[in-house]
Amino acid sequence: MSEEAATVAHIDLALVDDCLERFFVVSSARAARYGRPSEELWRVLRKASMGGKRFRPRMVLTAYLGLGGDDVHAAAHVAAAYELLHTALVVHDDVIDRDWARRGQPNVAGSYRDAGTTGGLPLPTAEHRGMSAAVIAGDLALSGAPRFIESAGVTGERRGRLLELLDEAVFASAAGEMTDVDLALGVMPTVDEVLAMERAKTSVYSFEAPLQSGAVLAGAPETVVTALGAFGREIGIAYQIVDDLLGVFGDETTTGKSVLGDLREGKRTMLIAYAATTDCWPDIAPYLGDPDLTEERATELRATLVTCGARAAAESRIADHVALARAELSGLPYDLADRLEGLVTELVERAR
Repeated sequence: MSEEAATVAHIDLALVDDCLERFFVVSSARAARYGRPSEELWRVLRKASMGGKRFRPRMVLTAYLGLGGDDVHAAAHVAAAYELLHTALVVHDDVIDRDWARRGQPNVAGSYRDAGTTGGLPLPTAEHRGMSAAVIAGDLALSGAPRFIESAGVTGERRGRLLELLDEAVFASAAGEMTDVDLALGVMPTVDEVLAMERAKTSVYSFEAPLQSGAVLAGAPETVVTALGAFGREIGIAYQIVDDLLGVFGDETTTGKSVLGDLREGKRTMLIAYAATTDCWPDIAPYLGDPDLTEERATELRATLVTCGARAAAESRIADHVALARAELSGLPYDLADRLEGLVTELVERAR
């Protein structure tokens, strides 16, 4: 991306933040009519929405600007819809995973749990309060996302198409999340089953739908919208495999993500699904999912994941999906293809 394009994108991301801030200001004012518990819930939800890389809005803006879109306020509203959707799904995902923190800080559930224990509630009661608040907060964020589309100033068929894309993103993510829950309880899934789950759970709402929404908003032909969906699917799958690699082999100081968490959780990633098909599996299975897994044992597991070929297989699949993603760029306008090529490099280089 050129320096000029990067500057424009930065400005537009600031507009996205402005949209979100107005949403929370208005919602907090509405909440005041219903009493302090409602006000507090909106305060905690607003805090949960702050920070992060605004990755999904970047996808909307990348497609929109690369296709010559010039209504930055409309684009900012559509981009904000996907950021608020991300907030909703993260809040709900933490409930499903029984997590109490995110990025090293109490999440919505953790904030309410901690406030409850500080106030003298027994831990089980405080935890129930926390999970209940998180479910409600996630619902509020989820219901708010389409309102950004509706307030973007877009009418007619284009408005309907944008709402359809957002709806499909929610639908796919719910399907992927439910599959993830079931895969964790049943027999070891295949590599393809894991990647299909990750695509539905994350890739659709993070890559495919935002990129396509930017294109629809810019008035692009359906061939471009379709190509962007295919690009988003392939790069989204590659992104998830990279994320799984970093969850085991990454540098915590660089990624900010624990390299013990996935192993202690026994997370069904492509690495693990592949390893389960090899002769090395008996050396891995007894320690996978051990909440007390030591760094020393984890180091041994990493070495085994390399020896059995799981890491190499993951890196090979990344290359395959990146190649498929790049193949979609040939039919796109040069400026957009150039921006997306930079995105490919950024995402893949996370694993270097």
